[in-house]
Amino acid sequence: MNKFLKGFIKTLVILAVVFLEYWFLLPPINLRSTAFYFFIAVVTVTAFVIGRIGNLFSAAKTVKEVNVNNVKTLSIGNFKGLKLSTKTTVIICLLLAVLVLVGNIIGAKIFNASKYNTLITFNDGDFVKEVSEIGMDQIPVVDRDTASRLGQRKLGEMSDLVSQFEIEEIYTQINYKGRPVRVTPLRYGDVIKWLNNRKQGIPAYITVDMASQDTALIRLDNGIKYSKSEYFMRNVERKLRFDYPTKIFDDISFEIDDNGTPYWVASTVEFRIGLFSGRDIGGAVLMNAVTGESKYYTLSEIPSWVDQVFSSAMVLNQLDYNGKYRSGWLNSIIGQKGVIATTDGYNYLAINDDVWLYTGITSVTSDESNIGFVLTNLRTKETKYYPLPGAEEYSAMSSAQGQVQHLGYKATFPILLNVAERPSYFMSLKDSAGLVKMYAFVDVQQYQIVGTGNTVEESRIDYLNKLKKNDVTLSEEKNENISGTVLEIGSAVMDGNTCYFVTLEGNDKVFILPVTLSDRLPFLKTGDVITVHFNQSEVTKVEFN
Repeated sequence: MNKFLKGFIKTLVILAVVFLEYWFLLPPINLRSTAFYFFIAVVTVTAFVIGRIGNLFSAAKTVKEVNVNNVKTLSIGNFKGLKLSTKTTVIICLLLAVLVLVGNIIGAKIFNASKYNTLITFNDGDFVKEVSEIGMDQIPVVDRDTASRLGQRKLGEMSDLVSQFEIEEIYTQINYKGRPVRVTPLRYGDVIKWLNNRKQGIPAYITVDMASQDTALIRLDNGIKYSKSEYFMRNVERKLRFDYPTKIFDDISFEIDDNGTPYWVASTVEFRIGLFSGRDIGGAVLMNAVTGESKYYTLSEIPSWVDQVFSSAMVLNQLDYNGKYRSGWLNSIIGQKGVIATTDGYNYLAINDDVWLYTGITSVTSDESNIGFVLTNLRTKETKYYPLPGAEEYSAMSSAQGQVQHLGYKATFPILLNVAERPSYFMSLKDSAGLVKMYAFVDVQQYQIVGTGNTVEESRIDYLNKLKKNDVTLSEEKNENISGTVLEIGSAVMDGNTCYFVTLEGNDKVFILPVTLSDRLPFLKTGDVITVHFNQSEVTKVEFN
């Protein structure tokens, strides 16, 4: 009975320690996960160590009994150790290591180059037809760093929250009600603040409009109960693991649905090559961040409001595999005929209410120009390739910075836009404090053509005018006219002519009116009613009503 009790207690200790290890490591119970085999090795070593510790305590007791009772027949050597011996422990760990090694060899690129090449596939697209022009008020003008600064400033304005909560630096880019938006939740400041607030949950999340820079702190009627800053079963990673013990999760992003309800989007991994290789996405679990309710969706079933299922890192890796192994593994090492790669950077575009990843494609033997670019839908992985030789992104950034070198502004990584049916880079120009000061458009094919301005509209007009001066043929420009009451007036000298900057009531456009359009412009005042005729690049006529 004494031996049985000792064995039972030892088993309970082992199980308790293993549970704690599972609690913190959270491995998927899945034979295709290397984390699972690592966990088995940890459990094996744990059982061995606890057994040895138990042996030491038993041996110490045996020695004490020998000394006290003077029973010479008892000795340390007569005590039987735990059945999981050192040899068995080493063998199990070695077998696990060999299994993982063999699995990785089976999926090695040298044997599966053609499979890696087809992890992502795409067809050539027509840029002008498939990427339509967007309004100037929908162009994302701030990058993630600026969005983070705006979010911190907004939280700092909320005196009731700033002392208890911090911002979770996620900032997922989504399309929300037709607007490019970054969204991120708050998090508990520390353990004490978690204890004080966990009953109500996290009361709000932050949205940053990437085009207008409007930043909002959205308060919730019911707080977020499941988050990354929770410590126990309401921790989102732990909740997902216990609800879906066999799923292998990729990145977990934060999004909101069309009603503003916060969700965690946990993409699930499938391996397309061998045991552990060819990492891809097969579906996603959507968890309501307030209630904890969750549901698994296959890739084709994921709701359309979800924007980021495939991580940018995974898409870029698969694009690089496609470019590297299209002519086999050996060619990727020797000769490198036709080998291409993604450029060092990416950004996002909003197309048809989906978020698409943009990156340039360049030859591995050149780092000064692109041979084309790709767009990948981050929900479906649909990918289009646009063969278009032009400037590499960092060359375009340098060209834009050269236009304002006297100001020392730095360009953000560009996004690709259709401007007058010309593929064009757009970027913001930031000062040393990280604040957006100006904007720039750079022609992809002739990156020395740069238009800059203090507003997006000004920089676009400057860009179109410079395209014309360089004899670049633009699409037929559509003429429009707007009538309204003058709200604000400013003036400046541009290219030797006085120009008036005018806004009209109920319209957010800034019209640049050269004095040559009308002799009455110097007498224009607030409250006058005018009609402005304009096209994509300039104002062509102004009438006084």
